[in-house]
Amino acid sequence: MWPDSPETRELLAKAKQGEPEAVDQLLARHREPVRRMIDMRLDRAIARRVDASDIAQEVLLEASRRLRDYLRRPDLPFHLWLRHIARDHIIDAHRRHRVAKRRTVDRERALQAGPADRSSVELIAELIDRQLTPATAALRKELQHRFQSVLGELDDDDREIILMRHFEQLSNQEVASALGLTEPAASMRHLRALRKMRDLLMKE
Repeated sequence: MWPDSPETRELLAKAKQGEPEAVDQLLARHREPVRRMIDMRLDRAIARRVDASDIAQEVLLEASRRLRDYLRRPDLPFHLWLRHIARDHIIDAHRRHRVAKRRTVDRERALQAGPADRSSVELIAELIDRQLTPATAALRKELQHRFQSVLGELDDDDREIILMRHFEQLSNQEVASALGLTEPAASMRHLRALRKMRDLLMKE
């Protein structure tokens, strides 16, 4: 889901040399991945009032302001650094709109019909039975619905690592870095989350 790293590194190098066009290109290349990452995690009730694209724009504006500091000390890969900024903006949006509306939107999770595409269908087929390959549009839709339903029943940690590995397609190393875990711990958390999903799916 995230842009290829060689081109990103080249743009970062040019941005560090003070080329404004490189900054524009760098942020433009990451606009859609940032928007999708946000869209996956917005509560549905909040998503009806706030567009993920608007939050993505705020994230990129903040990234533009902070880019010089990041280039001086790039402790994380660029896309993981953007994810951290995006996560803060998602939390702010949830807090802001929960307070403004004075009502809870918990358990209505981010995953909507759009992101639950081929990756979710393939994952659910693997978890239940490899014979459940989506041969028809009707079966694909049913698999997506089941995936969304079960994903909403997972706790926050399990849901997050499923989204990171199977929708953002981050490597185990990247997940470990983003979550502040060792690679074995990240791998074990991912395995536990998949097992929980499988157990929930088998109860459907």
